[in-house]
Amino acid sequence: MYITCLDVEGVLVPEIWIAFAEASGIPELKKTTRDEPDYDKLMRWRLGILKEHGLGLKEIQATIEKIDPLPGAKEFLDELRTFSQVILISDTFTEFAAPLMKKLGYPTLFCNSLEVADNGEITGFKMRVEQSKLTTVKALQSIGFETIASGDSYNDLGMIQASKAGFLFRSTDKIKADYPQIPAYETYEELLGAIKKAMDEK
Repeated sequence: MYITCLDVEGVLVPEIWIAFAEASGIPELKKTTRDEPDYDKLMRWRLGILKEHGLGLKEIQATIEKIDPLPGAKEFLDELRTFSQVILISDTFTEFAAPLMKKLGYPTLFCNSLEVADNGEITGFKMRVEQSKLTTVKALQSIGFETIASGDSYNDLGMIQASKAGFLFRSTDKIKADYPQIPAYETYEELLGAIKKAMDEK
């Protein structure tokens, strides 16, 4: 039995931090896991910038409310769910993801949580487990599931490489060049075809 594991940002919805960088006029917040492989380091850096500018959860959520799934993402997900169980595995946070999951038809999402003060300041974050994407894929495999995984960033590589089949989707030229052994696709139609083919191969 297969479970398809997908990253969320960059695959189904725009990068939240890029959208917030544009909305807030703070260009340095455009840095994502496509640029910085160390997620802990990236988040601590982001929280420092938010504190410096007096911004908190309310401001980020206001931006997220205006974000729509990428064109074709909902249709892709709906089609994928007709022949595969799907889990979205993300390094984002429950506090960010809820409005986006509503727009995607409430798929199953495994993500992390923020630590928020009474005044709305984001004071920290709690990762569900270490290397959450890879750990989740290995846990699914340990209970009898084969996994197929797709994502666009450095933090997706563990789950992609540990799965029966794994694919990059709309990734960067650098990641594609550094990992030429991982098939890379640009359209949902191509990705659906690759997932179906992988499931047909016993």
